[in-house]
Amino acid sequence: KWANTVDTQVAKVSPFEELVPRSALVGENESNPGALAPEEAAKTFTVPDDLVWQQVLSEPNIRQPIFLNFDERGRMWVMEYRQYPYPAGLKMVSKDKFWRAVYDKIPEPPPHGVKGADRISIHEETNGDGQYDSHKVFVEGLNIATSFVKGRGGLWVLNPPYLLFYPDENNDDVPDSDPVVHLSGFGMQDTHSVVNSLRWGPDGWLYATQGSTVSGNVIRPGLDKKPKYSMGQLVWRYHPETKRYEIFAEGGGNAFGVELDDQGRVYSGHNGGNTRGFHYVQGGYYRKGFGKHGPLSNPYTFGYFEAMKHHSVPRFTHNFIIYEGHTLPSQYEGRLFGVEPLQGRVVMSEVSTDGSSYMTKDLGHPVITTDRQFRPVDIKLGPDGGIYVADMYEPQISHRQHFSGQIDKTNGRIYRLQNKNIPKLLKTDLGKLSSKELVGWLDHPNRWHRQTVLRLLGDRKDASIIPLLKKRIEENTGQLALESLWALNLSGGFNEEIALETLDHENPAVRIWTVRLLCDNFQVSDKVAIALAKRAVEESYVQVRSQLACSARRLPAEQSLPIVANLIKHDEDESDVHLPLLLWWAVEAKAESNPETILGLMEDKTLWQQPIVQKHLLSRLMRRYALSGTRNDLLLCAKLLNLSPDKTSTAELMKGFEEAFKGRTLTGLPVELADALAKAGGGSITLGIRRGDTEAIQKALDTIADAKSSTKTRAELIQVFGEVDQPKAVPALLEVMQSTKDATLQKAALTALGRYSAENIGTKVLESYPKFSGEVQTVAQTLLASRKAWAKQLLEAVEANKIAANALPVDLVRQLTFHRDDRIAELISKHWEDLAGASTAEMQQQIELHTKTLAEGNADPYQGKVLYTKTCGKCHILFEEGGRIGPNLTTYKRDDSSRILMNIVNPSAEVREGFESYLILTTEGRTASGFLFDQDNRVVVLRGVDGQNITFPRDQIEEMIPQKKSLMP
Repeated sequence: KWANTVDTQVAKVSPFEELVPRSALVGENESNPGALAPEEAAKTFTVPDDLVWQQVLSEPNIRQPIFLNFDERGRMWVMEYRQYPYPAGLKMVSKDKFWRAVYDKIPEPPPHGVKGADRISIHEETNGDGQYDSHKVFVEGLNIATSFVKGRGGLWVLNPPYLLFYPDENNDDVPDSDPVVHLSGFGMQDTHSVVNSLRWGPDGWLYATQGSTVSGNVIRPGLDKKPKYSMGQLVWRYHPETKRYEIFAEGGGNAFGVELDDQGRVYSGHNGGNTRGFHYVQGGYYRKGFGKHGPLSNPYTFGYFEAMKHHSVPRFTHNFIIYEGHTLPSQYEGRLFGVEPLQGRVVMSEVSTDGSSYMTKDLGHPVITTDRQFRPVDIKLGPDGGIYVADMYEPQISHRQHFSGQIDKTNGRIYRLQNKNIPKLLKTDLGKLSSKELVGWLDHPNRWHRQTVLRLLGDRKDASIIPLLKKRIEENTGQLALESLWALNLSGGFNEEIALETLDHENPAVRIWTVRLLCDNFQVSDKVAIALAKRAVEESYVQVRSQLACSARRLPAEQSLPIVANLIKHDEDESDVHLPLLLWWAVEAKAESNPETILGLMEDKTLWQQPIVQKHLLSRLMRRYALSGTRNDLLLCAKLLNLSPDKTSTAELMKGFEEAFKGRTLTGLPVELADALAKAGGGSITLGIRRGDTEAIQKALDTIADAKSSTKTRAELIQVFGEVDQPKAVPALLEVMQSTKDATLQKAALTALGRYSAENIGTKVLESYPKFSGEVQTVAQTLLASRKAWAKQLLEAVEANKIAANALPVDLVRQLTFHRDDRIAELISKHWEDLAGASTAEMQQQIELHTKTLAEGNADPYQGKVLYTKTCGKCHILFEEGGRIGPNLTTYKRDDSSRILMNIVNPSAEVREGFESYLILTTEGRTASGFLFDQDNRVVVLRGVDGQNITFPRDQIEEMIPQKKSLMP
């Protein structure tokens, strides 16, 4: 079960996909030997019998299509990403190991400055054969432009660092003037992560995503004095009329793609495995690669949402649609169709509810091909109900290779998947219809038509249709009621009077959007606030309660907290995937500005008994104020303890308090808090250690020394002594290290000893070193390398042939050089001639040699498993077996021998997200390296290659340096 085999022999798997040398770059005038002509490529696809796959557009009419959509006439507009991956006219000053580049200047908005090669082209099918035969260009000379959308009298274009608007009032496909800059400051550090996928929401906002390895310092020119900063992946939105920019939700994968379903729910894909993407709710915080992409903007989130649940699958589906086109056979309606650029195929998944969110399950691959260069990157629903797919057509689809010049800019295709038996649909130019006629299209079965109608009504803002839309809302309970509500808002007819009626509408989606539209402006009347709180009590539909929690956070505390208090009473939401955290974030939003209002809420003793409060809010609220650490907030901790009505509630408060002080000592508390803690029983023995309580410390040391105590308890107490400064613990830790044969306790003791600087620690560890098992010796090496005095002792042991030089990992030896000591440098130079490792050319030779060996097919998989377990399995999980240090290999594309060989021979070439290493230097001369396991505004936790976690208070960290080298040997 540990191997992943395929029918194709290894010898037939081309190494070109990931390993082509720089000398083999494909340029504008060079050939790509593996490329098929468009007509030949079209013959390589297989689709279900009831569907047909047709190539509708290809080079030379388009190249590098990254994004497509359709206008009200049914014409296809295409963003051609021809400039990628290098911005024109900029000089790269530097780049980091994550391929984030720094350029010498900020480019001017077009048409100023150096012109890029990107363009937006328009294509039309005129003769009825399904082929787009008429072509024109709306604008060219763009520079790393990713997406666009028509509306409000022109074309909106994302051309980082700008959001541009090209006026075209007469709709003649020729810009009326140079573009207007609406937003500036989107990051350009990584051109495969820049802001992208611009589209209209049903509420009249423009929605888009920002990728993982860029930042934002977004400003509205002429309006803002201070930019809005962001780091990494998120969904953002902009309202053209009010000129408001805001982050809609934060986190996710390398967000590239935005889908809005028939209820206006927001989704984006993911560049990782085991999911099809993220369901974003307003104001949500989502998992991200924290080490690589930075922390969440709010240090008090105390949790985040995961991607939509899914079974184990290889990465990745970055872009998808939920099909609601009505022309494919009925079994496809409501299915998720996603592009898989690495595998070169389209996947279809079932979408089902998961509490207030969703989960997915793959049903198959409706589009597959034998052409290895098919690289689908965008997918859209068309006016005809067909599914359109943009294919960049590349030998490989990897930013690292593209950034190194390995890219074929000559190609690009667009395909359509449609019902094999559907008759040709008549075209309708929706732009020529009157507003009243457009209202009649709001019940069209194809979502594309409904969304296009909403955009046109938003352009017109025709007040004459408001009475008709009100009537539609009143008389209908299904989708038409929701579409009419959106249209009413876009036409300027939505107000609080109407909202008080639609808050009680039979359709829960109408209730959801009533709540959202009401609260988007951050204030409502007292009458509406009371109605919202009432709705929170009565609401039976979980997604309405979810939106109430999201929207409550936007309101003033006196309006927000009554809504929250009523939502808390829904015990059924205690285990929901979103609601507990949404309610916490609504409370936390007022924690600094309105603490007394929150305490007033907590005076209601019945509230403490609610499951959501007990299991999710109490510990977080206490942790929030304790982690802040100001005197006022610590006094609030005391007040919470004094308000607690029972032992269970007090225990939850204490849990949050202890969590806040992990990794640091507990001194200088206000008298009021010290008294409240004592009244609460003083907390656990762990808290006593952190407080410096003599009795607790001695009790803990006695427990550690007691062989009859459980290993788990002893190890946990040992860990605490590694986080606080209690020198009297050193003898006990050394005794455990020397006397026990339990590897868990030995490793815990060695890790904890790193907190202390006594010179005899090094001596004692080296005395016991020969008796340690291999895994414990690895932890001992990490400890000895962390301080200069011990490092010298370690190297002297190597010099005396007591420890073999090759027993020390090269990365550990590199770490020793940071001690900047002559004797250390001398011994390293003597015993390790070359710390740089093999050159790229040498590694390429190794890869070629191993590729040849694999092709011969004489390997023994049973011996291979033994070798894997001994080496790779120490750090990697495969089918639930192995160490939890490096990436999980279960979902890795293990049939891609080319990529696997590259990652084994040259692991630093491409470090997987979340497994980047750091070197920490402390103010007391300690060094450590490892993966960033956890962090907050007080402590940083590294996990070393020895599998141990080391906690560092931030105030003791002198430098925290990202490492270019992988920790993988």
